[in-house]
Amino acid sequence: MQRRLRDLPSRVGMYFLLAMCLFPEVGYRLVWDKLTAGLDGIEVACPTPKALRDLRRRLGSAPVQALFEVLAGPLARPATPGMRFGPFRTVSFDGCSSQKVSDSERNRLWLGRTSHHGYPTLELMTLVETGTRSLIGAVFGPPAGGETGYASRLLHLLRPDMLVLWDKGFDGNGFLAAVNATGAQVLGRLRANRRTPVLTRLGDGSYLSVIGTEKVRVIDATITVTCVDGTVFTGSYRLVTTLTDAGRYPAAGLTALYHQRWEHESAYYALRHTIMNGRVLRSEDPAGVGQEMWALLALYQVLRTVMLEAAESLPGTDPDRCCFTVALQTARDQVVQAAAVITDPADAGRLGLIGHRILARLLPPRRQRVSTRKVKSPMSRYSTDTTTAGPTPAAPSPVSTSTSSSLRNPTLSSPPPPATTGTPPPPTAAVTGSWLCSKRTQPASGAPGTSPPTSATSPWKPCIDSSPDGPRPASSTNSAPASTAPQHGPQHPLRDLRIR
Repeated sequence: MQRRLRDLPSRVGMYFLLAMCLFPEVGYRLVWDKLTAGLDGIEVACPTPKALRDLRRRLGSAPVQALFEVLAGPLARPATPGMRFGPFRTVSFDGCSSQKVSDSERNRLWLGRTSHHGYPTLELMTLVETGTRSLIGAVFGPPAGGETGYASRLLHLLRPDMLVLWDKGFDGNGFLAAVNATGAQVLGRLRANRRTPVLTRLGDGSYLSVIGTEKVRVIDATITVTCVDGTVFTGSYRLVTTLTDAGRYPAAGLTALYHQRWEHESAYYALRHTIMNGRVLRSEDPAGVGQEMWALLALYQVLRTVMLEAAESLPGTDPDRCCFTVALQTARDQVVQAAAVITDPADAGRLGLIGHRILARLLPPRRQRVSTRKVKSPMSRYSTDTTTAGPTPAAPSPVSTSTSSSLRNPTLSSPPPPATTGTPPPPTAAVTGSWLCSKRTQPASGAPGTSPPTSATSPWKPCIDSSPDGPRPASSTNSAPASTAPQHGPQHPLRDLRIR
């Protein structure tokens, strides 16, 4: 509780921080205008951008972190579809090192500057409930801290009723022992160069082994996906688990379950692209970056909470069918319009406007789809290669999937391929066959290039919060010289627009 009466109280500052993440495309003053747009007839303060910056500094990051810790945690009930594997709640560890921050001297001193990103990047490590993609815990800091180092700071959140999924970067002996000491079970990938002794072969093709001092079970499986056009995808999985009972937990079931780890990528996609739309964080110092990150994570968790409440109000609805974009855009509308904010007492479900819109726009059941991994953030927007390959088309929906063990080669039940929406498949998937490539011809001298020229007012220059346009989308290049391409021939509207 603050003791001093101000024109900008601290609780209003908390609302402003959440609105700042809800509207990342505009500056401080326009965020404030959106936050107070629906308060017609009420006298409100008209702070300057400097006053709002001072409000952020006065708050600090501690109250925003405390807010996130109140909101964070497992959300689903035991009966919610897709939440559990037997008696275990499935969770996953994964890191994200592609969240860019403002390119300021203080941020560079704290995070360093990587040559392949252009902007300094933050390492974010989260523990996620895979069924709902909600955050159980989060830490972040310089990328030099390492994924397992940050994940070790979240081990206190694990419980004995959890089954932890992770990628092959977490298969260290020490980290496996630390997770096992919490009582939680493990299902993760092993790197190809790991050598595990075969102690006992089991009937489903897996075998008992030991990693460090921990008794584990290793599953070597080959997955084959056949698509409707005859395209075949094959990949090898090498999984390790502490679930050593092959009768209760067969290898085929665990192999199919492991695809749920890719739900974590959908959570990061919602954070980086749906909310932030690829923009850099606006803060120019480590304290501001920390405050902004906690506000962003709190906003994300609150939206996930509302989405789960909407799904559970309709029994049998999988939370995967709830659209995060619908929840985000409805929340933005509510803030600007200040309408339908208070729940109607007659509404038995207490869903509110966001919940009702989510249920009215449920996504169809998720299809079994595959897609090749593609890099969509090149190091430079101005390529000098004259024969660059075009985008690789996504493969069509698969019609059959088979899994077999490389030890005994039995025929196991068919696990589904990674059913994802906007997320890449497991990195072991390989495409067989050839795809058509397109050639890009270098433009003639004096003609405009394939990329539109930029100027001193280009949206790719570093953002300044005092600008009414707010933070800019992240790019690998900070600025570009003004275009000096001469204009030839008759004027054309599309040509004028391209040059402009």
